[in-house]
Amino acid sequence: MTITEKIIEQLEGVGIQTDFCNGSHTLDATVDETRVVCELSALGSLGCAFEHLTVESSKLADATGERVQEIGAALSKQLTYLLEPIAVIEADAEEGMVQLRSEPPHRVEDSRSYYELLVRRGGELRLQRFCKTNGVARRAVPASVTREVFLRLVGDLVAAVE
Repeated sequence: MTITEKIIEQLEGVGIQTDFCNGSHTLDATVDETRVVCELSALGSLGCAFEHLTVESSKLADATGERVQEIGAALSKQLTYLLEPIAVIEADAEEGMVQLRSEPPHRVEDSRSYYELLVRRGGELRLQRFCKTNGVARRAVPASVTREVFLRLVGDLVAAVE
């Protein structure tokens, strides 16, 4: 069974009647050396909202800074189906980290919403959505996507570490 199939099975187990008023629901699936962890904050028949989507893999434990940069660049070209396109904002080959963000972010009056994807040597990819209002520190907000987009994200992030 693939990680995506395990996630589908867990989504079906949660069901759309689950009460998220008291917190989130964790999806957690592992196959071989790769693990997917997601904190769901809402689930409906057509879509879901998540606090973060994280892929961990020991396959990248010894990845070079160059390899991490390649993964970031490839994901910026592949994840074209999000609300905004993402682009590499910062790459640190020495630290083995790449930061990608929505480019451009979604703007409404004095606030901006954007995806942030961190790719780290050691084997972690973490996708979150943030909102930044002028004069106020940024805060994490749920990312709302269709189930189809969610499963595609899981598949694409897992494939990136293979």
